[in-house]
Amino acid sequence: MFVMQIPQTNQPHTAAPPPSEAQLVAAAQKDISRFEPLYNHYYEPVVRFLARRLDDQEQAFDLASQTFLKAMQNLPKYEQRGLPFGSWLFRIARNELYTHFKKAPETRAVSMETQEIGSMAEEMEEHSLEPYMDKMIEAIGDLPEEDLQMIEMRYFEKRAYKEIGEILEMTENNAKVKTYRILEKLKKLILAK
Repeated sequence: MFVMQIPQTNQPHTAAPPPSEAQLVAAAQKDISRFEPLYNHYYEPVVRFLARRLDDQEQAFDLASQTFLKAMQNLPKYEQRGLPFGSWLFRIARNELYTHFKKAPETRAVSMETQEIGSMAEEMEEHSLEPYMDKMIEAIGDLPEEDLQMIEMRYFEKRAYKEIGEILEMTENNAKVKTYRILEKLKKLILAK
């Protein structure tokens, strides 16, 4: 029988903590070949963000490719502002969507679930909107693009106001106020129909 003796050390073995997102970004800014961990971390969320807004899955993949290409090209200009790197990526993705919708507005889609609409109704302080669910879905679909994106990010993607503000290039407080106003507008539209 073979017995291997492992030398004893007095020091416990501890793995180095994984690099922070800020460290990954800084490394990629110095050497773009180190962008891969950021790409791997954010690729699926960016594709989901795009796919929820498009009726063409292949187009979502194409726009995701464009998003990451532009991110890599503009990475030297990126500045850390206390929010996830993903906020900056989602802003790029949003701009890619706007460009795409200008060329092909018929590809716009709204993906939502009943529970998400229920949470919107709760925030509207209207628990009696259930009979108006179809009207609510129709009213959401009729919103202007910027309003619709705010609703999608807040209620369907569960983003914080701070992150919404960063993506839409506004303050956190402005994102809250605009969301409240959109909900009030929806409420009036639904109850008037």
